[in-house]
Amino acid sequence: MCKENPKTILVLFGGCSTEYAVSLESAAAVLEHMDTKKFRALPVGITRDGRWQRYRGPVSALPADRWQQQDCVPCALTLDRGGCALLWQDGSGRRETFDAAFPVLHGKNGEDGTVQGLFALAGVPVIGCGVLASALCMDKDRAHKLAALAGVDVPKSAVFRRGTAPEEIAAAADKLGYPLFVKPVRAGSSFGISRVGRPADLDAAVTEALRHDSEVLLEEAIPGFEVGCAVLGNDDLTVGAVDEIELARGFFNYEEKYTLKTSAIHCPARVTPEQAAAIQTAARTLYRALGCRVFARVDLFLTPQGRIVFNEVNTIPGFTAHSRYPNMMKAAGLDFSALVTRLIELGVQPE
Repeated sequence: MCKENPKTILVLFGGCSTEYAVSLESAAAVLEHMDTKKFRALPVGITRDGRWQRYRGPVSALPADRWQQQDCVPCALTLDRGGCALLWQDGSGRRETFDAAFPVLHGKNGEDGTVQGLFALAGVPVIGCGVLASALCMDKDRAHKLAALAGVDVPKSAVFRRGTAPEEIAAAADKLGYPLFVKPVRAGSSFGISRVGRPADLDAAVTEALRHDSEVLLEEAIPGFEVGCAVLGNDDLTVGAVDEIELARGFFNYEEKYTLKTSAIHCPARVTPEQAAAIQTAARTLYRALGCRVFARVDLFLTPQGRIVFNEVNTIPGFTAHSRYPNMMKAAGLDFSALVTRLIELGVQPE
């Protein structure tokens, strides 16, 4: 690993994902709160069509997606193990070394183990979960199977590949019962997810889910409400305050997650101390079972009977001004700047 002091952190944003816009907001917040006495940021944007650009413009241009009109240089990674270098592709041959990579990328091609694998090949520490945990947590079906083996309740579900006969999917839906959720197996920010209340709407929901992945998940609707828990750490884990999503209608889809038009997030959640402790225990269990490191947000359901049911783990949760992970950690006593510092410190620790 390179020995610069302060440590140079390559911050990746954008990406070939439906969550490109959210990544820009998250990365801007991370860059704004990075301690410049301890770290030097090396911002690199990935365009929607997959071009890597060394970004040297203002952080303020990111949220509005104006960064590509600023000071950008085409670049690429040198993948020689231990090389720790970003290579400018403008003919200058300039190399910039760095100590670790912080992929502030959401969804596919960023949160699913692909970018993590790239840095693993080069021997570069990653601020966040590794290849296996990232891939597992992105895969709702396999994550649920491991959660069940770890002793955490999961929703009843059925998985089908693209090309499965509609009659087979309809039979599984009838068995699960309506209402139910139809989801892409691998996608984030609720893209492609539909709440289906009647058989007549099933085909359209399956078609929408398959726009985002090659497999579709049918999942029973769990009564109650969604709760979440931020987890931080490698060997010793810190858990944030439990939060709660209050919905006026429907479910917590992409629009509600980033606008809160008709929903609200309560942090701490309006649950008993005993329920909060049980949710935090389940979050720790799932974090360990799925092999997470550095940080992740664990999402669960709490039923009217007090049953805790697994929903999903986000290995790169949002870091926008109204994102849940930093707010849960703030409620637990860790402000945004201190959180970013702690994430980097944990990320550079040997696995």
